[in-house]
Amino acid sequence: MPVNRRNALRGGALAAASTVLLTRPAFAAPPNRASAVPAATAPIVAAYRQLQTGINRPSPERSEALVHLGRVAKAYNATLSVAGGGAPLWTDLPLGPGSDYTTSMYARLRAIAVDWGTPGSALSGDATVLDRVKAALELIYTSQYNENVGEIGNWYTYEIGIPYYLLHTLSVVADELTADQLARYLKPVKRFAGNPNLRANNPSVVETGANRADKALIAIVSGAMLGDTAWIRTGIDALTDVAGGGAASVVAKLDRAAGDGFHVDGSFIQHDTIPYPGHYGIVLLSALAGAIHVTQGTEYALPQPLKDRIYALVADSFAPFVYAGALMEPVRGRMLSRQGETGHDIGHQLTVAALVLARTAAGRTKPELNALAAKWIKEGEYAPFLKIPDPERFAPGPDLVATPGIEFAQDMLASGARPARVEATHRIFGQQDRLVHVTDGWSASLGVSSTRISRYEAINGQNLKGYHVGDGVLYTFLPNAKGHYTDAYWPTVDPLLLPGTTEHDGPVDPRFGGVPVGPNPHTGGVRWDARHGAQAFDFTNWDGSLVAKKSWFFTPAGIVCLGAGIASTSGYAVRTTIENRNLGEGGRGTLLADGRRVATDLGKASVLRRPRWVHLENVGGYVLLDDASVTAVREDRTGAWRGIDTGANTKGTTTPNTRRYQKLVLEHGVKPTDAKYAYAVLPGASVIDTLTASRAWRVLANTPVAHAIRVAGGTVLANFFAAGSVGDVTVSGPASVALGRCGGRTQLAVSDPTQLQDSVAVTVRGRAVVVPLKGTFGATKVILV
Repeated sequence: MPVNRRNALRGGALAAASTVLLTRPAFAAPPNRASAVPAATAPIVAAYRQLQTGINRPSPERSEALVHLGRVAKAYNATLSVAGGGAPLWTDLPLGPGSDYTTSMYARLRAIAVDWGTPGSALSGDATVLDRVKAALELIYTSQYNENVGEIGNWYTYEIGIPYYLLHTLSVVADELTADQLARYLKPVKRFAGNPNLRANNPSVVETGANRADKALIAIVSGAMLGDTAWIRTGIDALTDVAGGGAASVVAKLDRAAGDGFHVDGSFIQHDTIPYPGHYGIVLLSALAGAIHVTQGTEYALPQPLKDRIYALVADSFAPFVYAGALMEPVRGRMLSRQGETGHDIGHQLTVAALVLARTAAGRTKPELNALAAKWIKEGEYAPFLKIPDPERFAPGPDLVATPGIEFAQDMLASGARPARVEATHRIFGQQDRLVHVTDGWSASLGVSSTRISRYEAINGQNLKGYHVGDGVLYTFLPNAKGHYTDAYWPTVDPLLLPGTTEHDGPVDPRFGGVPVGPNPHTGGVRWDARHGAQAFDFTNWDGSLVAKKSWFFTPAGIVCLGAGIASTSGYAVRTTIENRNLGEGGRGTLLADGRRVATDLGKASVLRRPRWVHLENVGGYVLLDDASVTAVREDRTGAWRGIDTGANTKGTTTPNTRRYQKLVLEHGVKPTDAKYAYAVLPGASVIDTLTASRAWRVLANTPVAHAIRVAGGTVLANFFAAGSVGDVTVSGPASVALGRCGGRTQLAVSDPTQLQDSVAVTVRGRAVVVPLKGTFGATKVILV
């Protein structure tokens, strides 16, 4: 069933990107009372308030959203106690030092304040509610968050999370406070986020990426509330790291493997080794959109060249990883486990950030950004962007879904913006070990790792079963299953049998946790054109007992998967998972093998003896390219989000979810020495498509040294794990190679998946070519031969 969406990132970055001014009104002060905010900086605060309460653009969707927002706000207001005397504000959120509950207090207070300040909402303008908000601000300041408390627990809570929620609230009620009160409540913000360049609890840490951008926006808005122009300038300068000579600029494009920030190939990394366009990158983008928005038209407006660089990030780093309005799983890190941040949730955050940026853009940039946003809204039927029945996504919440995003989206749609078209794409992001393959009917991506990129991220009580998400997971995205990964996939899927992976059935790493990189450098591939490419992965499991050479060849018809050199020294059975598909709650679908119906009794395994092809109704086809047998199992699996996320401020619910899965597994036995596999995955294929698919390619090699196929038209795609030959092609070392005709000439495309070699010598039909690859970081180099 469709999920509810939320319109504000945890910690509040999205609130700075949930709408944009249609006009820029003066900061509204009550009659006969001067605003506590200095007139010179009041427009920044007015703009930030509008990001919380919207622009009062009427529509049925807005009215519906206000009903749900009001339901949450009224419930929190009804249970709020401002008696003081050491009594908690909410009985389930005890007072005291530590970070587990303070964020929740400010989040709930923000819900009440935003509803009070939103025209037409349940608590709008209620004087009693305002008095309670003001009293609560004083109580939390006194007992929980002031300039004298120490950081206990997660530093983020004190330096980013709480400041954001506090600023949301203060921006709404600023005109009802005195200048002294504003200054008082912002003292802890000054202490913990006064210098956006550095970590307050450890000044030796230079802030990077999303954390720097968040702190910069906090500085800009806080400075504006106080009229502290130096603080505003510090925030603006932090975006490009003026203090550090630009070394930690959030818009710099890094020309190296891994490392926090954006890279020249469009990659985005956070926590040094985690591909994160699907969370931290969007947090950063949202903060940048907010910074542009609140300063637009003021003396603090960002320079046009800087804004242009920010606008360009949307298409370069984020749009490739969006399918049906959702961010793809391989770029979401540990956020896979967050109940309140599915791929669709974070996709909505990207959509509103793009809408905000489009408002301030000019020329061709404006319609291009609007076209992307319109496309994501149109394709996101599973979690409709304009439908927000539940503002609370998970405890302790709420991460509010208010009105601004809806209002601005409708304004854009009313302007006649046309959705961007789907275009065939094969794009490799070598600096974050990721790729995307887009066709007219389906898309795909891979979750892999290397000595540069982590196998998984499991920290802060999150992603507790993500043991194998970097071990070669093949993700496929289908138009008739747009909610596949959002629909309770991660709490219910068998984490030991993820599609594309080769694992043994023994215990998982007892040291599981953290952000461990892979043991081998060989991860990467080559791009031939928009419809063809190859990717290689030299796999070693967590304890070194299992190794495999793995390849994926991407074509318009499907993905050819080859594996060889599979060897294990453990006493556990080794398996390669072809498919483990979420069929939904009580899902159905006929399973055929060579035209015969396969029994799908729940929990009962069927061994398919050397099938040539298998087809799963409404999912696609699978072609077996060798003589392997396939084990098919359909089963119901039950799990709760709390089972994979117990984080203090993100933990999922204990509600059980049951989903039905179809598994297709290749058994390699115990202690194989040189096992292999060869099969093709045909997303969305019909039975007829499956029967005829093998005509689209021919396997040329599947050994521990080389994997290669020839596709229709004669182009050869090959992955070499060492020096070797396939047909007319010989290489001097590890390489991914594509060879074919282009414009009447022979074209050679080469990359270095290890990212360690200065060059690779390639011999084609007796002619040797030395291809320089130093400093390419896995990028494809194309030459004519």
